[in-house]
Amino acid sequence: MNEKKTTKTASSDCVVCGKPADEKYKPFCSKRCADLDLGRWMNESYAIPASEPPEYLEDLEDEEEF
Repeated sequence: MNEKKTTKTASSDCVVCGKPADEKYKPFCSKRCADLDLGRWMNESYAIPASEPPEYLEDLEDEEEF
């Protein structure tokens, strides 16, 4: 009678291995997957794409410092 209703969504899967995420390590399933993800960020395996700077910033970079 006290059954938990669980719905499986994309956010309930570990972002590293795809196993069900553990509430303690969410969005990961274990400390191992959390550490793997952290290591990828620290090794720069992941990167946030950057866009070209606006022209006015490029002009500032060309000026000599006093």
